This record gives sequence, structure tokens and C-alpha cells, in this order.
Amino acid sequence: MPMTITEKIFARAAGKKTVEPGDLVNAKIDMIMCHDVTTPPAISMLKQHDIDRVFDREKIAVTPDHFQPAKDIKSAELHKRLDTWAREKGIRYYYPIGKAGVCHALLPEQGHIRPGEVIVGGDSHTCTYGAFAAFSTGIGSTDLAAAIATGQLWFRVPESMKFTLNGRLPVGVYSKDVVLEAIRRIGTDGALYKAIEYVGPALKDMSMEARMTITNMAIEAGGKNAIIGFDETTRRYLLGRLKGKQDYTVFESDPDAKYCFEDTIDCDKLEPLVAYPHLPSNGRPISECAGEAMDQCYIGSCTNGRIEDYRIAASVMKGKQVRIRTLIVPATPTVWRQANDEGLLNIFYDAGCVISAPTCGACLGGFMGVLAAGEKCVSTTNRNFVGRMGHPTSEVYLCNPATAAASAVEGKLADPRKHL
Repeated sequence: MPMTITEKIFARAAGKKTVEPGDLVNAKIDMIMCHDVTTPPAISMLKQHDIDRVFDREKIAVTPDHFQPAKDIKSAELHKRLDTWAREKGIRYYYPIGKAGVCHALLPEQGHIRPGEVIVGGDSHTCTYGAFAAFSTGIGSTDLAAAIATGQLWFRVPESMKFTLNGRLPVGVYSKDVVLEAIRRIGTDGALYKAIEYVGPALKDMSMEARMTITNMAIEAGGKNAIIGFDETTRRYLLGRLKGKQDYTVFESDPDAKYCFEDTIDCDKLEPLVAYPHLPSNGRPISECAGEAMDQCYIGSCTNGRIEDYRIAASVMKGKQVRIRTLIVPATPTVWRQANDEGLLNIFYDAGCVISAPTCGACLGGFMGVLAAGEKCVSTTNRNFVGRMGHPTSEVYLCNPATAAASAVEGKLADPRKHL
């Protein structure tokens, strides 16, 4: 029976030879991601049921990220509970304040993601790890508690969709534009509880960081997960990086695997896109929207807060001044240090930007750049829902790092190709 990558991973995790869409399977979990918002409620549930165990101390990675460093007393209490639990349970891979970072950038960077595995986390953007040919998806606090205690969860095997990415990305166009185009085509519920598989020659030129941007936003189309096949780029990224065991299993979709939907994106025909409020599917080519005034620029998040993104933004800002409030929020301490070592932070400082410690920050309206009533923010984040980054009347415009940087320089939505 032909199967997709996602189906093969589920078959392995459930101890079955084959599975098909719609099957209910009990799958063994290979890695769990825990952060400061959804994990404390899971800890409380375990205590309420007198469950005082974790299934494997080496298969759980813990980091505060949404409200770190603590922005108020409530967030400080969340950190305290997370810290106490991680230390009491002897969680091997615990990243406290100072080592902590945005979870979906931190776990791959620190070598916790392997191809062929089932990975879950108490955050909707856990789908990011599908860039490594793994199944990964977000879960709620109740399922998180069950996974922590038992190392297993049940799933309904999703149908698979396929996007073929042809051509090569032109100058000024990046993987963020690819995923915004995909979401623009199918809508925010077009992949509801489905696996989105990306294939095609355009992927060959994309780094793992670029691929993670694509899989990160599967949930913005309602997807259960997104997945990209293993290749030499994946292997090079993992080499010498993996924590614990060094082996992994690579699955490939069978040539005659079945997909419920297929589409092709000609990447060489794309231009930078901007997703207008209040849906990630409201993508517009920059040629149609350049010139709209902005109040703030935000470059960071689990979508575009990696070193590659800051190299891109710095190439636009170098020697220039920003005209609007601009926040640079590296996703992890490693990214912050590398940006500093490469002189990127100097470029941002000289341009008049605010440079933050690693955090999810204002992406979810937490802190470090929350918007006032009526303000407009051009942002490299993943969501632009009503009130997402602040006041309910504020607006968020999603784009790639070059577009964000060019818009910061001009003080309005701007075509990055004029600055590169």
C-alpha cells in the first residue's frame, strides 16, 4: 500500500505496517516541547491526578519563551513553576533564563529534532519541525499532560496535500512569500486537519532556516502538520548537532502515494507579498500595496527570528536610518550572539532600531512592542488576527524580513528589491 511521509511516520510510531487517512492510531512520542504558557496548566493536571512522573527525562525539552524575561508578576510565577518542575523531575534538556529562546527556533538549533520522529508541543507552531522530515504538531495542555506522563497520544491519520515548488526564488523573494502564497490560495481553513507536504526543485536552494519558515505557518492554513522531505541540506544541518542518539530514520513518500489536493507554485514568478489584516491569507503583491504608512516594524518570532533573517534585514538597513519604531528580537541567545559577532547588531543600532533579548515578545501581544490603538505594524511574525499584537484596533501586516526592513527605512510598505 503506497504511503506519504506522514503516513509512514505514523505507521512506525504505532507499530503498524501500514496506515491510511482516517485511521485512529496510538503513537509513541519521540520528543515533547514545553514552554511557559501551556506547561504549567499541564503540571497542575498531573498533580491533581497524583501523577508524579515523566515518561522520559531525555525526551522533553523545556524553555520559557512567551513572556521571558518575566514581564510581570503573573509571568514570573509561570517561570517559577516551570523552573521548579523541570529541576524536580530532572529534565535533562532544560533551558532556563539566559539560555532560553523561542521554542521553535531553539529546539532545532540545539539538536532535538530528528527525521522520522513524532514530535509534539504545547504550542500551535510546533508544526515547524516538519522541515526535518518529521511529524510535528501542536497540542493543548491536557494532551501535553498525557504525553509527559505516558509518552503516547492517539491521532487520526490526516489526509495529505501536496504543493510542488518549481523554479527559483528571485532577488527579494523568500520562503515567507512562498508560504504566504500557499495560504493565500487555500485560505486559513484550506488544510484543516491535513498534512501539507512541500516538494519540488525550488527547495534545493532553500536553507533549513528558510524551510522552517514554510512549515511554521502550516497552522495558519488549519494544517495538522507540514512536512518537507529529507535531503543533503537536512543532513548537513543535523551533522554534529544532534543531542543524544545520532541515528534517525528517513522516510520518503511513495511515487504513487495519494493526496487529497495538489497545487504548483512557480517560485520564479513570485514577488514579495504582504498579508493584510486580519488574516494570513490576505496576501497582496508589494507592487499593489507599497506606500501605505506604518507605525512600527517588528523583525523576530519563530517564523523569521533566525540568523539568516537578520542577515537579510541588515543587508537592507546597512548605512540607512529607520523612520518608524523598529524592534529586532532574535529568537535565541545563539542567534543574538551570532548577529553580534557578525556585526549585524551594530547595523541595526546605527539604523536606530531597538534590540531585544530573545523572546516571543510582541508577536502574541505580550511585551517588547505592543501596539496602541490604531497603530499599524509591518511584521515578520505569523499571525495578524484582530488584537494579535496589541489594541483591538491596531493592525499587523505580515511579510518577509527584507520587506519589513525596507518598510522600516521608508516608514511605509516598501519593495525590498529597491534596497538590495
